[in-house]
Amino acid sequence: MNDTSTNSTSENLSQPGFISRFCTNVSQRYQTLLDRSVPYAVPRWVGFVVLCILYLLRIFLLKGWYIVTYALGIYHLNLFIAFLSPKIDPSVTDDQEEDGPALPTKSGQEFKPFIRRLPEFKFWHSATKAVVIAMTCTFFEVFNVPVFWPILVMYFFLLFFLTMRRQIQHMIKYRYLPWTRGKTKYKGKEDTGDVIGGQ
Repeated sequence: MNDTSTNSTSENLSQPGFISRFCTNVSQRYQTLLDRSVPYAVPRWVGFVVLCILYLLRIFLLKGWYIVTYALGIYHLNLFIAFLSPKIDPSVTDDQEEDGPALPTKSGQEFKPFIRRLPEFKFWHSATKAVVIAMTCTFFEVFNVPVFWPILVMYFFLLFFLTMRRQIQHMIKYRYLPWTRGKTKYKGKEDTGDVIGGQ
């Protein structure tokens, strides 16, 4: 009888509980939605902008939660800088060259593609989650810390200007651009169609 009760107890412990199964199911569905949204970059960013406008409108109408908005702005600035930065920072590598490794500027140099420290999808996902969290904070009065908001705005723009200036100087020094205007298209022979059509 003891063996039977021990077996039933161990079976109950080995089976996942309702809460665990529910959380797993929700996380799998959420991951499926994320995976399906990967190719749709423009609609994702349009949704993000709409969410930001709704958040700013809520802050403007409520006239509060400025410290939450400031924290959100600083977080978005950090994400943006990571998005613009290369995955391997040339200024901290152990390269013996004086200026560190750089992207090729001549035809004979080796091509090294630009790889971001923060990929576009992770940038969008983190930024969107941050806006949702900030929006949730506006429903709780405890986060409405009284502060003189013009100083926060001025400090944010000063921080943004200094950070972007440093990032642009880094781009110029190591000769890289964090974006492209589209994939390079190569033209084949123009008479290929005629040869195929002639056969």
